[in-house]
Amino acid sequence: MRCPFCAHEDSQVKDSRPSEDAASIRRRRECAGCGARFTTFERVQLRDLTVLKKDGKREPFDRAKLERAIGHACRKRSIESDKIEQMASGIQRRLETSGDEVTTDMIGQLVMFGLKSLDPVAYIRFASVYKDFTEAGDFAEIAEAVEGAPMPPDGPGLLDKLI
Repeated sequence: MRCPFCAHEDSQVKDSRPSEDAASIRRRRECAGCGARFTTFERVQLRDLTVLKKDGKREPFDRAKLERAIGHACRKRSIESDKIEQMASGIQRRLETSGDEVTTDMIGQLVMFGLKSLDPVAYIRFASVYKDFTEAGDFAEIAEAVEGAPMPPDGPGLLDKLI
């Protein structure tokens, strides 16, 4: 593993343990070159996913991009980063089991479902971008729908129950 500080190519694992959601392994490493310590995460990847965009282009699935989108919707909300990580892991697992190619619409629907159970404000924020709101009435419509609809049950494995 290359050191992020000095780019030395050799490091030694000092500590290894499962993450809280047991979906990855957290490893503390020490660089053999500069002695700096850093953390890496090891996750299971079932297959390489390709995302089919609305304009017909294809690009590799980027988990960091998914986490950023969820994080933007949850900004300044009292949502723990572990919850965002668990949600991203659940979505990624669901996508990997659905095939080699996924659509942006499928990703968006999974994020919407997850956010609806996590936080209604984050759900509305994401929906405003995902559904491309153009008028204030669009916000009112979705806010009324969120208020009137029962919230999906919260808990681990929620996203595994999708579709």
